[in-house]
Amino acid sequence: MGILYFDTVTYAQGEMYIVASDIGIVYIGTPNASFEEVEEWAKKRFKGYNFEENREKLQPYKEQLIAFFNKELTEFDLPIHVKGTPFQLAVWDALKELPYGTTTSYGNIAQRIGNPKAVRAVGSAIGANPILAIIPCHRVIGKNGQLTGFRSGLEMKQFLLDLEKA
Repeated sequence: MGILYFDTVTYAQGEMYIVASDIGIVYIGTPNASFEEVEEWAKKRFKGYNFEENREKLQPYKEQLIAFFNKELTEFDLPIHVKGTPFQLAVWDALKELPYGTTTSYGNIAQRIGNPKAVRAVGSAIGANPILAIIPCHRVIGKNGQLTGFRSGLEMKQFLLDLEKA
């Protein structure tokens, strides 16, 4: 059992919850969503953990996210604490290697992890990414260049892509 510390971060699109353990950041919520979203997610990945609002603990994470949203930071240097299947972890590791301002396809990620036929499974793993922006799943688009699903909505995906273009 442990503690999940939470706070909110405000940026151009609104406000979102951010959550960290003593090890690192575990979750970034959907913009303008309720705390229930965080609780539902945590029930699946961090059973038995208790929540504690803690601005001081979350300050380093907030500072880097705000710097990212203000175009002052292109690479995060934060400890992360994600829980997932070995396949999900492989996909998320591949996402972390995508350069700022670039995009790739689901098929390319499947190739990168050595499983070129797992395009749909890659999409599911990307959809389960708990740390928006820090694990940059927004950089994955359809092979035809179209925006595809995003846990935080296509508007947020487009916002992040546009942020990195400039």
